[in-house]
Amino acid sequence: MAHEVFDGAVVVLSGSGGGLQEADHIAEAIEQRFLATGHPRDLTLVHGLGIGDGTTTGISRFAHQGMVKRVIGGHWTWSRRMQQLARENEIDAYTLSAGAIQTLLREIGAGRHGLVTHIGLHTFADPRHGGGRCNARATEELVEVIQLGGKELLWYKPFKVDFALVRGTAADPQGNLTSRDEPADMDVFAAAMAAHNSGGKVFAQVRDALPDAITPARAVSLPGVFVDSICRFAAQTQTTGAAYDLSISGALAVPPVRAASAMPEGLRYLIAHRAAQELRPGLCVNFGFGVPDGIPAIAQHEGLEIGWTTIEQGPHNGELLGEHLFGATRYPSAIVKSTEQFDFFSGGGIDIAFLGMGELDAEGNVNVSWLGENIVDPGGFVDITQKAKKVVFCGAFEAKGLEVAHTGGQVRIVQPGSVPKIVREVRHITFSGKRARADGQDVLYVTERAVFELTSEGLRLREIALGIDLERGVLSRLPFAVPLSPALAQLANGPRAMQDLR
Repeated sequence: MAHEVFDGAVVVLSGSGGGLQEADHIAEAIEQRFLATGHPRDLTLVHGLGIGDGTTTGISRFAHQGMVKRVIGGHWTWSRRMQQLARENEIDAYTLSAGAIQTLLREIGAGRHGLVTHIGLHTFADPRHGGGRCNARATEELVEVIQLGGKELLWYKPFKVDFALVRGTAADPQGNLTSRDEPADMDVFAAAMAAHNSGGKVFAQVRDALPDAITPARAVSLPGVFVDSICRFAAQTQTTGAAYDLSISGALAVPPVRAASAMPEGLRYLIAHRAAQELRPGLCVNFGFGVPDGIPAIAQHEGLEIGWTTIEQGPHNGELLGEHLFGATRYPSAIVKSTEQFDFFSGGGIDIAFLGMGELDAEGNVNVSWLGENIVDPGGFVDITQKAKKVVFCGAFEAKGLEVAHTGGQVRIVQPGSVPKIVREVRHITFSGKRARADGQDVLYVTERAVFELTSEGLRLREIALGIDLERGVLSRLPFAVPLSPALAQLANGPRAMQDLR
């Protein structure tokens, strides 16, 4: 397979970070050929949710000078080497939301004229805010603003796909693939269809080669008509370095008694605990990576009803697995393709979403996609937050050195952070406060010491934690004046009921 990949080809990687449906054995063969011969080179690499273990696998297989000329990625943090190539202008670097990339692949496969959607308006993907370009070498316009039926929309332009690298659990003699033991179905179908219908090729990696047809037929995740070559890799793992676990693939029913989830601690606990108070019975909920993935444990501990949970990789109602296994769940009640999940999100299916927060500004904009010197990633962040009925952002008030204590229900700042996270203007708009205000979206921003809300005028301080002095702990540490909620305004003008215990 590796010898078929030619110079200048467009290669799509299906899967998700942490090894979810990652066809890494095939990617490794392509890498080894390049290291030995210098070919294939000048590739265009496309991926939605990031691929790899963060060091050597997945995207990093292609992170060699000259091997790629362009990367269109939805999740860059799974390869520091690729981030470095982008930072040093060795490649054309673009980042778009994972849902936009995956559903664009579906549109390419369907022969339609690209993806037309509201997802990404007024964010970094909007040409008026960069169009997804992340360095000086990225000059081509991949996205345009268009008017359709009197509405402003984004048009993500189509491109030809030469190769798709996909993965399943097993293949049968007809070339059909099943993903029955995988943690998710991801965008395998969309990526394969985009390559096949572009006149390209689909390379599939599987753990097992079956002697007979896959039964029942509904267990087939990718029909053999899409597949050009199959690579059996018996040592394939379910996730990065982890053996197959049927509770993660959804093959096991939820046990009557489940172990309690590990509770978050310290700063993460303070933020997640306050955010958890926004949960209401009967809601469709999404939890993002980082601080928000500690909310279910707090809800379980305090007897709060979580509702119906979703995650962009496709599982429903599973027990979230964190860190490098984020995207997989234990005991899910359903698993759909990630492209279908993104369609659900795009249409407003989420009632409340809990997401992380890198930077926040006075307009209510949030940045999680470009922090520090490296492109980070939007992942599914834009797709989730843009149409969720309510969004609760969770993040520390400051970074680098922040230390807090929490005793007797009161918060004490032991040492302030040296890097502000609430800034005059975010570097990259991953969430648009302007668009959210226009849509009347309900938005909260939760930190360890204060909660802000989005109003028609912009950011407003809604509440502060017990133990925090309003002026010294919050207002004096903001780079701009912020209006106060009526309750806080009364506090500011009257006797101090909350004292800073530093």
